[in-house]
Amino acid sequence: MQYRIVERNAFQVIGINREFPYDVENGGLQEYQNFWTEIHENGTVDQLNDLKEGATKGLLGIWAEVNKEENRMDYYVAAEYNGNVPHGLKKIDFPAAKWVIFEIQGPFPSAIATMWERIYSEWFPSSGYVPSSIKPFEVYLDTDATNPNTYNEIWVAIK
Repeated sequence: MQYRIVERNAFQVIGINREFPYDVENGGLQEYQNFWTEIHENGTVDQLNDLKEGATKGLLGIWAEVNKEENRMDYYVAAEYNGNVPHGLKKIDFPAAKWVIFEIQGPFPSAIATMWERIYSEWFPSSGYVPSSIKPFEVYLDTDATNPNTYNEIWVAIK
């Protein structure tokens, strides 16, 4: 498992969000695909790609609010950006923190799902760290589903 630990000052991201079922196995996955198709078609992905700046080089996938009991979660597609929030987008502020950045190589998106499992079942139990309350996120650098060796990242704030 390849990872690095970095300290970051506070930063902000901007993006668009949608609420989804927490249980993605029962219809939620199709809703995610529909959301991504919609924001590709309406130009939001292009807008976020044009605005992104900072240490996170790709678009971000952020689960901002998760409620397992009510089977819902709020998911953002966002980009790191410092400035005024453009119309139609929302801002999330991240405080200064220590982050562990997991490097993911493999087929998209299954390699990301596998890495999430390994982070919580292998890395945290053996690392001496615990996740902070700051929302983790995925960094999408290569989402070509035909490429068996994409590179993406998962960022988790730690303490």
